[in-house]
Amino acid sequence: MADPTTGTGTTPSSAAVTSGSDPLQYSPDQMLSLWTGWMEQMSTAPQVLQSAAWPTPWPTPMPHVPLAEDALARHLAKDPLLRSIDQIWNANPLREVVPIDWAGIAWALRTVWLRSMNRSEAATSLMDLGQGVWQSLLTTWDEAGRSWLGLFGLATEPAPTGRPDKRFSAPEWRTNPAYLALKELYLLASDWLLERGEIDDLDPAERQRLTFHLRQFVDAMSPALVLMSNPVALRKALETGGASLIDGARHLAEDLAAGRLSMVDANAFAPGRNLALTPGKVVHRNALMELIQYTPATEQVRQIPLLIIPPWINKYYILDMQPKNSMVRYLVSQGFTVFLISWRNPDASMDGTGMEDYVDLGPLAASDVIREITGSETVNAMGYCIGGVLLTLTLAVLAAKGDARFNAASFMVSPQDFSRIGDTAVFMDEPTLDLVEQQMMERGYLDSRAMSNMFNLLRSNDLIWSNVVNNYLLGNRPPAFDLLYWNSDSTRMTRAAHSWYLRNTYVENNLIEPGKVSLKGVAIDLGRIRQDTYAVGCEKDHIVPWDSAWRISQLFGGAVRYVLASSGHVAGVINPPGGKGEYRTARDGEPQAATPQDWLKGAERHSGSWWPDWSAWLAARSGPLTARPTLGSDRHPPLGDAPGTYVLQS
Repeated sequence: MADPTTGTGTTPSSAAVTSGSDPLQYSPDQMLSLWTGWMEQMSTAPQVLQSAAWPTPWPTPMPHVPLAEDALARHLAKDPLLRSIDQIWNANPLREVVPIDWAGIAWALRTVWLRSMNRSEAATSLMDLGQGVWQSLLTTWDEAGRSWLGLFGLATEPAPTGRPDKRFSAPEWRTNPAYLALKELYLLASDWLLERGEIDDLDPAERQRLTFHLRQFVDAMSPALVLMSNPVALRKALETGGASLIDGARHLAEDLAAGRLSMVDANAFAPGRNLALTPGKVVHRNALMELIQYTPATEQVRQIPLLIIPPWINKYYILDMQPKNSMVRYLVSQGFTVFLISWRNPDASMDGTGMEDYVDLGPLAASDVIREITGSETVNAMGYCIGGVLLTLTLAVLAAKGDARFNAASFMVSPQDFSRIGDTAVFMDEPTLDLVEQQMMERGYLDSRAMSNMFNLLRSNDLIWSNVVNNYLLGNRPPAFDLLYWNSDSTRMTRAAHSWYLRNTYVENNLIEPGKVSLKGVAIDLGRIRQDTYAVGCEKDHIVPWDSAWRISQLFGGAVRYVLASSGHVAGVINPPGGKGEYRTARDGEPQAATPQDWLKGAERHSGSWWPDWSAWLAARSGPLTARPTLGSDRHPPLGDAPGTYVLQS
């Protein structure tokens, strides 16, 4: 192969790179055509693999003619990239099951090219990309040669492994020169485009939105998503005589009929059958929730009971999955009397149910029942995710009224300060919220699928595209995975409560300003919350970033023990003893850190699950051991077995 730095080759691309022409001769439309050529190769993969020629990485030189913005806009409207996006996606059946926002992607691409249309550094960047392409090809062949020598024991040193990426874990992506080159070219082009999104004069929110949509585009254009450029799919098609392709087509047809992408075997699990199995009774039911009291597992229990408040946008059994990873089962085995709220799945008749109703019919109603059944004057409480936001509001209301019914409080991946919400902010601009509120006005609730799609897009490679490959290219059934089953079993949200929540948290971030919000006739001031508090954040959380969860230590008026767990929003919380992972805590005697970064620098690492640490902290605030209470009481007799009826509503 020719050395691109000397220009001694026969390919037009290498000659273009070293022609010595003025870099400004490459116009913005030619910059765009580089990505176009790559994307067109991806969309016509069968023809590509039948040809030995690689796509030309440089356009034919043309005189540079500055374009006015309106003229460029007309040009982009006819551009092959944007046109091919529209044509390919509208002709693609996946558009009915994959929630990709192509309008947002087209906006991001237009923004990049409009901003770079007359910048000389853009041409320099393109030259760097061209040189990077050829360097990548040279490296690819070198790595392939090392791999072949290694088969005969002749390699003097191992070949570089490149950047880790689960999408390209098949051996062909490392050992086959064609696949290796395709992967490296894709990753190089992806990085190049994402760098073009680093526009300094955009405000941070707009830059975040731009980067998010560019990332969605490059993820959607992965060669691993095309049958003829996915070695695993091709190998399986050959091994099965094409049966895998037939199965994949059938799975796609089933998902099209259902209007959603299948992420899990929907028949593998069910609450009460192999999930939510911890024994207990429903001891109270109202229009918004069922209260479950779990059967004690020890002869004596802690005097002060524990109330668990799960998020109302998901089913509660994330905290009571299978016996091996059930937090509820673990807690009762540690001698705690556990009560848990199971939220009703709202319908149109609950249109006007607001946040005050959630406070009244949720934590307040539950605490009244719990105190009557157990005889305890106080209740400890734990809130998970936005269940923790509801607990925060409840504690602030009670603090303003001098009501001390709640003792210690725990918060799992729960935000109070919404200034740090990661890529979730992309979905919280005014146009999007206006659309959400319009949909809620029409239906009386927010469809659970809308929220599920948003969270899935935050991890599109893991939660969307990996399933596209598994279900349609490989023809496999979705996996039987309990956490994914729970993730797909989401609930609707009442219009009034959800609108209040979005406006006062994600949009205006009112909770952190004392007196900015009023509920039940009192002003909300988080500084009045003086309960001892245990708060958990997760270092890879894409929904509630760990430094956002840490802010509770500055906002609450009482002592806060903050714990940073490994993994993400769900796996970091559902991490029972005996599994993997680690957690960090502040060192004993350390003063309160001023920033999350300062806290992290001084934190102490611990191996294993954080559950025993929480259990010990909670036990110290749960009173002495006493005789275990009955399930229910005369005023609140058991209404049925756990998991109850609300969790089964679809």
